[in-house]
Amino acid sequence: MAKGSMTISQTGKGNKAARGALPIWFASIADWDSVRADLPPEAAAFAKASGYAPKPGALLICPDSSGEIACALFGLEAEGARKPHDPFLPGKLAAGLPTGLWRFANAPGERPHASMLAALAFELAGYSFARYRKPLQERATLLTPDGVDAARIARIANAMTMARDLINTPANDMGPDALEAAALDLAKRYGAKPRTIKGAALLKGGFPLIHAVGRAAAQEPRLVDFSWGSPKAPKITLVGKGVCFDTGGLDIKPSSAMLLMKKDMAGAATALALAQMIMDAKLNVRLRVLVPIVENAVSADSFRPGDVYPSRKGISVEIGNTDAEGRLILADALALADDEAPELLFDFATLTGAARVALGPDLPPFYCTSDELAHEIAEHGAQAHDPVWRMPLWDAYDSMLSSKIADVNNVSPGGFAGSITAALFLRRFVEKTGAWTHFDIYGWTPSAKPGRPEGGEAQTARLLYDLLERRYGDKKRKQ
Repeated sequence: MAKGSMTISQTGKGNKAARGALPIWFASIADWDSVRADLPPEAAAFAKASGYAPKPGALLICPDSSGEIACALFGLEAEGARKPHDPFLPGKLAAGLPTGLWRFANAPGERPHASMLAALAFELAGYSFARYRKPLQERATLLTPDGVDAARIARIANAMTMARDLINTPANDMGPDALEAAALDLAKRYGAKPRTIKGAALLKGGFPLIHAVGRAAAQEPRLVDFSWGSPKAPKITLVGKGVCFDTGGLDIKPSSAMLLMKKDMAGAATALALAQMIMDAKLNVRLRVLVPIVENAVSADSFRPGDVYPSRKGISVEIGNTDAEGRLILADALALADDEAPELLFDFATLTGAARVALGPDLPPFYCTSDELAHEIAEHGAQAHDPVWRMPLWDAYDSMLSSKIADVNNVSPGGFAGSITAALFLRRFVEKTGAWTHFDIYGWTPSAKPGRPEGGEAQTARLLYDLLERRYGDKKRKQ
């Protein structure tokens, strides 16, 4: 996080920090009169003289009689709005407020957990990728609102920061070696047991698709595998696509399509972020994390269109397109995960452009083998303001992946239903798992939004942490 952006714990309304913090008043058009009546007289007069109207995102810094800052006003919702205000809208305050210590003087809306979401948005908005240059400015600091668990906010924000840093780092500094090191460091910090299978050992270990995709790169392909928690606890497995850069292989991408390919490991970053939240919260699960890591490079040893490779599961795969490499490395990892039949299996991947055409960058589709779990995912996505949309595993499209010389092709002909057929391809490698869910994420925020700076984003990690926390954590926790 950018320096000065971290929230601090509130130990009581009468403590020294709370008394010294500057108040932020939230208002909508509908309740503006009542909020204005609660303001200090000088602030109320200044707001009237300024013609302030609490439209969504409208910020006004009000002085006291000596010219010092008295408070801030922030608009949430316009009168007659057809939809509720964005619960992350207060994230704009992180950059808009003058430096100093601030507190919420009233609740930022009537939505359940509004203060928690607003504080989290403030925290997430304070992120700045500072590996190659210093942050542009200092940020204001927010006192943790009453009833909000400061440790939980920090847990989520720290994991999201880690994921964003991984995604934003260019491939010259975030190749397979560096991504493996990040995964191993996370495992060791929480006492997990890691192992790496690398290079030719992938063939001996039964991971031919991971090897085929990554063998052309200067840094060898590999699979990172670590487990954490009691073996007697419910088994939860996360699989994240770790393509550190995707040229498209011999089916090479145009240069414009390569510009953001450093983010093709966002699935791995998301899996690691969720794993960090789970382990930090000490949820009662037996967690396993599998990260297949490659660079899809071009060289004399590149895998080719028309090649046929075995998979860990024994399914032979014809390569219809080398730019559909993510599903290949996931296939071997999913087959390994499925061997021990976990209760829940989640995979994350920046898999298809078709998903973006259908739903855009901000709304990842997901595919789920359990209607009950799919309902929970959608519910937590809405509650956590981490939106997703369920798409169908449409059996009738499975034949689109047929091959004349192998068990399956890695792509379907034509441009139809690309995200669905990719999910159907992956489903072939999952049989024993209790419930499997595939997330086809974008992993990137194209333009800054409240709580979401432009750049890498671990989509779906927050909603799944909420879901798993409810299932396997302390149900009496603060919000």
